[in-house]
Amino acid sequence: MVKSMRNPNGKASQGGREGPAEADGMFVQPDVLKAMVQIAVQHVLEGQVERHLGAQPYERAAGRQGHRNGYKPRTMKTRLGELEFGVPQVREGGFRPTLFERYQRTEKALLMTLQEMFIKGVSTREVNDVLEAMGGFAVSPGLVSRATAELDEQIRKWRERPLAAHEYPYLIVDARYEKVRRGGRIESTAVLVICGIDEAGRRDVLGYWLGDSESEATWGEAFGDLKERGLRGVELVVSDAHQGIRKALAKHLQGAAWQRCQVHLMRELLNKAAWQDRKGLAADLKAIYTSEEPQACLAAAEAVAAKWEKRLPKMAKALRAGVEDTLAVLAFPREHRRRLRTTNMIERQNREFRKRTRKVSIFPNESSCIRLFGAMILELSEKWQGEEKRYLNMERR
Repeated sequence: MVKSMRNPNGKASQGGREGPAEADGMFVQPDVLKAMVQIAVQHVLEGQVERHLGAQPYERAAGRQGHRNGYKPRTMKTRLGELEFGVPQVREGGFRPTLFERYQRTEKALLMTLQEMFIKGVSTREVNDVLEAMGGFAVSPGLVSRATAELDEQIRKWRERPLAAHEYPYLIVDARYEKVRRGGRIESTAVLVICGIDEAGRRDVLGYWLGDSESEATWGEAFGDLKERGLRGVELVVSDAHQGIRKALAKHLQGAAWQRCQVHLMRELLNKAAWQDRKGLAADLKAIYTSEEPQACLAAAEAVAAKWEKRLPKMAKALRAGVEDTLAVLAFPREHRRRLRTTNMIERQNREFRKRTRKVSIFPNESSCIRLFGAMILELSEKWQGEEKRYLNMERR
């Protein structure tokens, strides 16, 4: 999840004044909206104390009405959980932020507004108008922009982080599509996601990228980015059979085996059958993978193709052409095969992403899409890295 902007128990800052420091960990409850609210409200507090004093931090101003005196920790219970802030203190007294009382009265409305501000890309001026109308909050466009910029910076740093500290023997690759407005047009945009399982058996999201399509060039940029950041030790890549992925893999990850997702192949084959044939065909297709020997699986696939060839010739042809690519996993440890035979690890997360992006429907610009996916993927990365049980037992390699 995105790091907290302020730590109320921060170390002393320049000039001996105590100030909030950058948090050294993630939020206790990784939630996208919670992070956004916490950052935005902290910026509102900073804006209120600046207006009260008539000066920015360390600014020498003739009309200054007092001086800062550190921060006081403050928690606030909301439906998002308990939020933590550093409330600015003024040495001469007289400063009392009104935000908390107003926030408690209009919490639901504020949460909805902040969600639109950060995720949907609503203009800062529109957000400011709504906040002032509903609770009298004086939130300038500059404050909103700084809060948004801070989130974007956290996401940028995560996307550019080095990977050389670990080897990633296994990569799981997938993409989904979102609608993004560009230049007055609504365009279907691919969101490419690459996850890795490291030498210790822990999974993580290595990165995500936006592209016009799943072309060789787009996937090539993604794999090239990972290599520049230090990706090494890749032995197996699991994905669907998109030609763009396959060509990019051949160019950028030479020597790594490719496992075609078994579920994707089965879906493709079932789509070539009439609904009344699908139950029987599905049972036959599943039986192909009961053996642990590649040759036995290929023989079983040929038997299925021959059985259905007259009724479903296109299905039989596609099965013969594609089944061998789904057996690469059999060259790897038996204990790893169940989780490496498909892209289900990402597919499950894509369903969760879809629940959130459905509310947005159409992203107003590319930045808002990057921001939302960045927040969701950082959340997922933290969750996976914090798991006590390892995803795979790599001692069996």
